[in-house]
Amino acid sequence: MAKQRIIALEEHFWVPALRDRFTGFHRVRGHQPNVRLTDLGQGRIAEMDEAGIDVQVLSHVQPGPQVFDAETSVTLAREANDLLAEACRARPDRLAGFAALPTPDPKAAADELERTVTRYGFKGAMINGLTNGAFIDEKRFWPIFERAEALDVPIYLHPAIPHQQVIDAYFKDYLQGDYPILMGAVWGFNVETSTQVLRLMLSGVFDKHPKLKFIIGHMGETIPFSLWRLDWTVRHLTGREGFADLFRTHFWITTSGNFSNPALICSLLELGAERIMFSVDYPYNSNVAGVAFVNNAPISPSDREKIFAGNAAALLRL
Repeated sequence: MAKQRIIALEEHFWVPALRDRFTGFHRVRGHQPNVRLTDLGQGRIAEMDEAGIDVQVLSHVQPGPQVFDAETSVTLAREANDLLAEACRARPDRLAGFAALPTPDPKAAADELERTVTRYGFKGAMINGLTNGAFIDEKRFWPIFERAEALDVPIYLHPAIPHQQVIDAYFKDYLQGDYPILMGAVWGFNVETSTQVLRLMLSGVFDKHPKLKFIIGHMGETIPFSLWRLDWTVRHLTGREGFADLFRTHFWITTSGNFSNPALICSLLELGAERIMFSVDYPYNSNVAGVAFVNNAPISPSDREKIFAGNAAALLRL
């Protein structure tokens, strides 16, 4: 029997120039474990081999260029993308890339997306959280979406530290050291990213760009579990039909950092296997554990193949 191909889509790295400018809570969350984030070669590929992962699509760890001024974000995004391109050129059989985008300058971000896709063969882009406190549905960011649609590549929406006012109002009371426990991957990341998604769905961007594609991680940031209620409530509040179908049409989800059979089965029932792709969230989660999760999940062999590689190969042309 031929080996099952495995493609992982939410797998992180960092570059010193971006890393060393992180401050505050970004530094707490974004600086561990540093050795594995820096390794774009032998050590990373050895861990992929151990788990049987054929390809990692790499992206810069949060918060990315989204937290800097426009000029700085352009410089740092370009540096991160150039370094990633070098790594992908060295091992094109094992590594691919999502671009870091300088969203504080939306025109430059659109141009950087085109540069990295056309010159380096990147498979899309990752946007980490809010852009200096602003949600990505604001119309000033729509040139990025226009370019992504024209290039026929997806944008991966990844969490980052929530808005400071949200941290102060919701998360500051329960601390691990000086880090609010609920602020990050425990809860705040899900809330922030799912809010970005829902705002996009209400914004009209998909009417203007009907072929626009997004990916979100962590088994859909809780949206599959809430999709029926979201659809029902939006319809009763606004008369708008098809809210759930809008999500099913424009979004793919990944298994990154959420190795739960109930969450997977819920997502399969709501979205279908064609909308789910394998990811680990390396190095914060284990490659071996992520692969074992899908291998042991109570799903059909055909669905397993789609999740492990088929869907990603089709969407990203891998």
